[in-house]
Amino acid sequence: MPISPSPHTSVPAGRRPRVTIARGATPWFVPTLATAAITTALTRRSGKWAIAAVPACALSAGMLWFFRDPEREITAGRVISPADGVVQSIDAWPDGRTRVAIFMSPLNVHVNRAPLPGTVTSVEHIAGGFVPAFNKDSDRNERVVWHFDTELGDIEMVQIAGAVARRIVPYMAAGTKVEQGERVGLIRFGSRVDTYLPPGVEVGVEVGQKTTAGVTRLDRD
Repeated sequence: MPISPSPHTSVPAGRRPRVTIARGATPWFVPTLATAAITTALTRRSGKWAIAAVPACALSAGMLWFFRDPEREITAGRVISPADGVVQSIDAWPDGRTRVAIFMSPLNVHVNRAPLPGTVTSVEHIAGGFVPAFNKDSDRNERVVWHFDTELGDIEMVQIAGAVARRIVPYMAAGTKVEQGERVGLIRFGSRVDTYLPPGVEVGVEVGQKTTAGVTRLDRD
């Protein structure tokens, strides 16, 4: 299974999606896989090693699932979901924007994608806490704030860490041009991603709705 997919990769129509391992997963995945391989090999010398090999293999399988990064056939639309998950809240902002917050569970794909094509104007890491992402105080959590210069103007997207997800891995720097649906970063083990729709853009999702990064439209015509 490939480790580093191209950030531009998407699935041509009619082709079966290929699943890879997310960039930024190596510090977690490689040691776990190595432990599983070593303890499994040692079971040939002594069956007692199975006590360690079985959980190590199970953990490796879990890591494969947690850090999967499937290719996607990107949906056409003005604003698409940057994250797999469930719409947690939709809030009107004082400046006329609308915040769409998507909660990502540990079972979701953790790779986030650009909601629009454009240019990354800033990527800012802000230190904070690690309360559960569904908690109202999670707005003060560790986060990475993205700004994209797009045809709709400035679009803000925020990756928020949670109680388990304590590391956000941006794939791009300011000045990078991005395609809609392109991979832009990873939140290890889930959490929350907020997208701020500009004034005049009508929300096309509702609270409780499941979303798929690169596929689900956040707006409506």
